[in-house]
Amino acid sequence: MHSNKEQILIVTSEFPPQPGGIGNHAHHLALHLHLNGYKVTVISDCRSKTGLEEAAFDDNLAFQVVRIPVTNPRLFMYVKRLWFLWQQAKQHEVIIASGKFSLWSVGLLWLFESKKCLAVIHGTEVNLKNAFFNWVTSESLKRFDRVIAVSNFTKQLVSNLLLKHMTVIPNGIDTAKWLDLSAIESMPLKGAPKLITVGRVSERKGQWQVIRHLPRLLTQYPELHYHCLGLANDLDACLQDVQKLGVEDHVTFHGAVSHDRLKALLKASDIFVMLSSESKTGDVEGFGIAILEANTLGIPAIGATGSGIEDAILDGKSGILIRGNDTSTFLSAIETILNHKAEFSKQASIWADKHRWEEIIKRYVDVIEEDY
Repeated sequence: MHSNKEQILIVTSEFPPQPGGIGNHAHHLALHLHLNGYKVTVISDCRSKTGLEEAAFDDNLAFQVVRIPVTNPRLFMYVKRLWFLWQQAKQHEVIIASGKFSLWSVGLLWLFESKKCLAVIHGTEVNLKNAFFNWVTSESLKRFDRVIAVSNFTKQLVSNLLLKHMTVIPNGIDTAKWLDLSAIESMPLKGAPKLITVGRVSERKGQWQVIRHLPRLLTQYPELHYHCLGLANDLDACLQDVQKLGVEDHVTFHGAVSHDRLKALLKASDIFVMLSSESKTGDVEGFGIAILEANTLGIPAIGATGSGIEDAILDGKSGILIRGNDTSTFLSAIETILNHKAEFSKQASIWADKHRWEEIIKRYVDVIEEDY
């Protein structure tokens, strides 16, 4: 346990119960720092209209969450956020910023020079195409005592800044939550083999890339079926490709599903696929935590190089890395995994276990406890 004087303030652009990878990371970081004896406070936006969802979620937490209500014009909300940040920062020795505006707020305010300030960078927020925003982010990062990247890919995105105190700590996973299968039933899933992607239907997550490979994949695997789980923001555009390629009978968009149904569908699948690519706005996959969630259930993965996915897959063990636009290597990867499925499944589970939050948090504690 740590002294009560060591109080940590986490400033994050997202926080559950609303979706988002940055929020999920911040939640588990706060929880496990609390479990390690730190007094933790979180500052985040209230993203629902009424705030009732957030209030119900926060009531069940063992640490304090300060929510900033959404207001119009947004300028008032940003000013209020900075005010709350200033008030809370005076009571904490360590400040951790995660998410674009959080990096700007903490990094550019000279008021925190006497505090330990850590930045967590995920990917997109350090790959902005807007030159001014990119400059602000870069200048902010230079003011942090430590910068933690969630992958080597993300670290490389800021290599030009020559940051002196930078380390890589991969995303963690709540394995107990994923291994609890008591509430799920066996679910028949169409296809042989059954490929699956979890994530918002978008250019970044790579569903389009997989769909464009399907005509060639079907020549070798005529019963293959591709299952897409997640919010379908770009569904219409994706369906146009599906119809144009004539693969309607081999693709199912399940939409957003409950956590138990998600586990059941993953458990019934053969291979998790994430052929992510960078969007025109600079949106990139900083790590690919959904891959590890599938790995926890023994589902190996095929992922594209050129993103943080390279850190999420132990190539040749928990899955296979390929060039996302190379159909031949995609086919070869599917064949290799199916021919050695038991070993890939075993290695996927072992790899996921190494990313348990109980292990990952030790690395955060080491950084926090360093002498600055």
